[in-house]
Amino acid sequence: MSHFTTIAVQIKDIDVLRAARAELDLELAEKAEARGWGGNARHGDFVIRLKGPYDVALNRPTYGTCATEADFWNGHVERELGPNLGRLTVRRASRIEFDERRQMWAVTVGRSRKPVFFSPSRQECLEWEATHLSSRP
Repeated sequence: MSHFTTIAVQIKDIDVLRAARAELDLELAEKAEARGWGGNARHGDFVIRLKGPYDVALNRPTYGTCATEADFWNGHVERELGPNLGRLTVRRASRIEFDERRQMWAVTVGRSRKPVFFSPSRQECLEWEATHLSSRP
């Protein structure tokens, strides 16, 4: 008997998913099996390895969407990721930080620490971010 449930989510940038799971101190495996109750497993293009007995599988049938499958039995997944996988919600996909070496503000995207834009003005970085990243596919 399997307890796996599928939830459709929209993931536009796998690096953003990597950043979200890094903030939770979890592993993201590619082309792996997600653990479930009673030894059941689901294959995933990506699998978020949880610390408890179950994992979350993500498969991308079409660009921009992922079907997530997890065994939600007994609350193991919710304890780590919250109801409806809510802790995977990314509040910011980019960061604006001051670069001491260059003495400028820098915009970085995803888990990359390499800046994609510099400016002496933090406001200019915010405007660049809104223009270039708000409608990113």
